[in-house]
Amino acid sequence: MSFIEPNIEIILTHLNQLNASKKPLWGTMNAQRMVEHLIDLLLISIDNKLNLLIKEEEIPKMQHLLESDRTMPKELEVPFADKNTPLRNDELDLAIDELVDTFLLFEEFFEKNPSARTLHPYYGKLNFSQWKRLHSKHITHHFEQFGLI
Repeated sequence: MSFIEPNIEIILTHLNQLNASKKPLWGTMNAQRMVEHLIDLLLISIDNKLNLLIKEEEIPKMQHLLESDRTMPKELEVPFADKNTPLRNDELDLAIDELVDTFLLFEEFFEKNPSARTLHPYYGKLNFSQWKRLHSKHITHHFEQFGLI
């Protein structure tokens, strides 16, 4: 499986196909919720406010899964991504603007902190390359959900 490159221009090319009335092929998120959900994971990658939700000895297995070509499962629910969280933005275009800003913050954070490793609740501490892989798989998953790829 090939995943979307974590590059903001490529991401925006796909998001240009998205509108507020676009229905998902699975799940209950609307288009804006999906974009804000992508932002939330970007924020997690630059902020260590969450705790590990798996046993330490499971981290190598989870990181191996991350590096594999296995896609993310549909209908996956995780406790740190509440689907009932109120929307932050007044409209989809503003959410997309926030996504761009947050993606640039993500890149800037790791540019200024190249050896940083920040915690993901299921994958443990990840470096920039591992976070890019996770964002690539995550974005691909949700772009497929909305028929953008």
